[in-house]
Amino acid sequence: MGEQREASASAAAVAHSSNMQRVKVYRLRDGGKWDDQGTGHVAVDYIEGSKEPGLTVLDEEDNETLLVHNITSEDIYRKQEETIISWRDPEAATELALSFQEAAGCSYIWDNICDIQRNLQFSNLGGLEVGPRPASEHLEASRVLHSHDESFRSVNGELRELPPVDLSNLPLILKTILEGGITDQMRVAELITQDRDFFPKLLDIFRMCEDLENLDDLHMIFKLVRGISKYISVLECVR
Repeated sequence: MGEQREASASAAAVAHSSNMQRVKVYRLRDGGKWDDQGTGHVAVDYIEGSKEPGLTVLDEEDNETLLVHNITSEDIYRKQEETIISWRDPEAATELALSFQEAAGCSYIWDNICDIQRNLQFSNLGGLEVGPRPASEHLEASRVLHSHDESFRSVNGELRELPPVDLSNLPLILKTILEGGITDQMRVAELITQDRDFFPKLLDIFRMCEDLENLDDLHMIFKLVRGISKYISVLECVR
């Protein structure tokens, strides 16, 4: 009797998990109408033949592949209401959407996408050049930078150094990156590239927030990293 109950409970759990990941796949047609591509089960995993994680949807009837999508660090994903995730696929050059049977499944996949994006952002930052440049290059970079920014005024005055990299100071750095004047934004990017400890410390904070499942601060770190990447890229161009 006990074994039957356990078997029934196990079957119910499998069915519930299957329902959580059950989705309809939609593709936006040229005429602006959403075309139903089929119903299946979505998973987040490494795509065969690729080292990158992605979304796969297998048809619930014949197990054929309905969708394969490499998750990108770009800000292309949108969660609509409680059961829809949509994005514009750069490879397919079209709008795609997943409509989930259950809101819990949508939230689970959405959280996975956000986690992968954060990891991709940190991986991308690992390839950026940081640390002090030779004095001659630094002076030339400053000259070019000031020539680009002379028509802008700093909101809070010139930034001479970054505040210590800890969780309490991240909102201040994020506010400067997102809302400050262009001079402040570029100055923050310049200071970060000169500080070899900035990204290791930020990564430590990221791991701590992951361990604590602190989603609010993880989202803040994600926005911060995305903003930093943007302005460091601009700074590299003017150099």
